[in-house]
Amino acid sequence: MPNKKRKFKITQEEYDQVQSNRYQLGYQMGMIEERNRWLGKIVLTIGCNTHDIARSEELKSYKPMLDKLHIRKIDLADEVLILNVGGYIGESTRSELKYAVEHGKTVAYLEEIK
Repeated sequence: MPNKKRKFKITQEEYDQVQSNRYQLGYQMGMIEERNRWLGKIVLTIGCNTHDIARSEELKSYKPMLDKLHIRKIDLADEVLILNVGGYIGESTRSELKYAVEHGKTVAYLEEIK
């Protein structure tokens, strides 16, 4: 249900769409992780959605630390998978993508870039 304490208002339909996208992303990530583990690969995942954390006053102070953690994971990775659900790439992901490219990492996308 939409939170009545929010400063912005969303419809039930918009809320349901966001929840559906999160479920789809979680499901897709689970399938990707499982497939790659069976291929003998080590999978480092996002761990949490920093976009949601950045919106929480209580958790906001953790975002810089989590951003650094994502960069460290990129340092350890051979390949970076960009989770561009619906073609969307957010500001933090753009920054991480730039970092990965600058450091010679192979970059793949969940969905085709248009």
